[in-house]
Amino acid sequence: MGGYYARHEGLRDGVAIAIEDHYKPRFAGDALPRNHSGTVLALADKLETLVGLFGIGQLPTGDKDPFALRRHALGVIRILVEKNLPLDLPALVGDAVPAFGELITNPAEPLLSFFSDRLAVSLREQGYSAQEVDAVIALGPKRLGGIPRRLAAVRAFAALAEAPALASANKRVSNILKKVEGNVGTDVNDALLQEPAEQALAAALKAVAPQADAAFEQGDYTASLQALAALKAPVDAFFDGVMVNAEDAALRNNRLALLAGLHAAMNRVADLSR
Repeated sequence: MGGYYARHEGLRDGVAIAIEDHYKPRFAGDALPRNHSGTVLALADKLETLVGLFGIGQLPTGDKDPFALRRHALGVIRILVEKNLPLDLPALVGDAVPAFGELITNPAEPLLSFFSDRLAVSLREQGYSAQEVDAVIALGPKRLGGIPRRLAAVRAFAALAEAPALASANKRVSNILKKVEGNVGTDVNDALLQEPAEQALAAALKAVAPQADAAFEQGDYTASLQALAALKAPVDAFFDGVMVNAEDAALRNNRLALLAGLHAAMNRVADLSR
């Protein structure tokens, strides 16, 4: 009706369309807003509802969702993903909070967790495996528009012959790093690389990481992950021939830094240890 009123009052068609569309998508499979203004209105409307109700503790419980917050969250997700908008979801939530002043408690943490859960459910319903979804969601990507390409990259990577061994190695690296107290840097001192296998891994990582990073920056997540396939042989050789927890602290820390660099390179698109 708002659209009809707008046209009757002589407002331009783009305004009428935005008014018509700002509740969209209203249900699963519904169309998205057709223009930029409608998209902005739809996001603002849904985020205001979600932030306000989460901010006063009115979260959905079990099968009870009287304010249709699951539908609102899914609407935000669909708009961001399907329109591939260059917007950070945490920033959008943060921008909506001040509108309520002191009337609410900042709901960013539970609300973003709610978005993550809704996104995971939606992706699994679209046919992605739980493992694929978990690998991508685990990194908490802020821009949801790139998630379909990340999922496609994970699926393409899993089809490579090198993938199982690399994923297993990455999980081993992840477990090693979790046991280290304090932060582990990624700066490797080449002078401390004593074993041929660690020298070979460091050299391979220096060659492969820039290729993977360049593809990632261009949004070619499949190429980014596929570039890592070249690391299989040096990674296998490293774990066969190098003692990470050497008695010498300098050697140990340098090897941990090498593994941290490997872990960072492999996990840029998705958490491949999952």
